[in-house]
Amino acid sequence: MNPIFLRLFDDAAIFPPGDLPIPDAVKAYRERQLSPLEPLLGPFVCSLARLDELIAAAAAGGRPLPVSLVLPGPDLAAVPAASTAIDVVAIEAPGLIGRGGTRSAYREVAWAEITATRVAALRDAGLRLKIRTGGVRAEAFPTEKDLAEALCRATEGGVPFKLTAGLHDPIRHRDPLTGFEHHGFLNVLVATAHAVQGGGAGEIAAALADQDGHRVAAAITTIDDGLAREVRRQFVSFGTCSISEPVDGLLQLGLLPEGIL
Repeated sequence: MNPIFLRLFDDAAIFPPGDLPIPDAVKAYRERQLSPLEPLLGPFVCSLARLDELIAAAAAGGRPLPVSLVLPGPDLAAVPAASTAIDVVAIEAPGLIGRGGTRSAYREVAWAEITATRVAALRDAGLRLKIRTGGVRAEAFPTEKDLAEALCRATEGGVPFKLTAGLHDPIRHRDPLTGFEHHGFLNVLVATAHAVQGGGAGEIAAALADQDGHRVAAAITTIDDGLAREVRRQFVSFGTCSISEPVDGLLQLGLLPEGIL
């Protein structure tokens, strides 16, 4: 498997528009852990408000479930102690000012507010960046220029980032039902490759804007293992309420081994 895809998909199945019941989502995650899809899996994403429900479902069996915990605010005292059912490996919250131990900690910042000064402050605090790339309104989706500028600043500042919302499809496209322009996660990988190699915002925006799936897939295959590691140190993962959709997209483009499902 191409190393650029390892641990790329954070499982946000319980969030809209997936809204899978927690027991069903945990069962599906456990099944993928025992399948050839396991190397693709990031942590299971859960809000603090539903943590007790998650612990009850995860306690039914299996090794501790790796969890990225979404807090409503910066209060790290809300993070639970160690549990035999779950392992909180990451924290996501607005307004974070400290890491809270050895866990990865992501501060959500609106893409329009990602400045060089703010990125430097995150780096100095040992924090990572969470960028929202979609939602239920058109204005929640950054343009390719907006996202390119955010990726440039994060990369230049040495701050790893994760993305969330609107990234189920590998390739940039317009949703036929909503009319919203969605970014493609393969586009983001190619754009990040340009960024870590010193590419400018125009070059990065062009990679984000490309809607030719075969051309974007071909660009992915030119990224060698060393560059793939650099890309993924920067672009850590993205939250998706569907694991099957991005996997299906990669299969259709010939970027995953046959028989992985």
